[in-house]
Amino acid sequence: MSLLAGLQSLNLLLRFLLELTSLYVWGYWGYKTGNSPLLQWLLAIGTPLVVAVIWGLMGAPKAAIQLSEPVHLILEIIVFGLPVLLLVTVGKPEMAWILGSLLLVNKLFMYFWKQ
Repeated sequence: MSLLAGLQSLNLLLRFLLELTSLYVWGYWGYKTGNSPLLQWLLAIGTPLVVAVIWGLMGAPKAAIQLSEPVHLILEIIVFGLPVLLLVTVGKPEMAWILGSLLLVNKLFMYFWKQ
């Protein structure tokens, strides 16, 4: 395996980990913003579940519904970018910077390597 192929594989692994992290942030935000224990748990479980289903149906590489490029980018911004803002709203700006930076680097490499 060449160095480039190895780096591309690492970038895809990073993308997968960013997907999992984004879903976690959606759930964390739901738990932190709920104003009752029942609502906290409903949002903590329901929000990432809804996001995962939408991403799986329309955003994932092998999704059943293939979106046009501008619409897909909007979905990516919602699924991956919005958690950066959600981290800020729950008082985790440092984590938001880290997540946002990793997302930007990953997306740039995905674009240049046509992944």
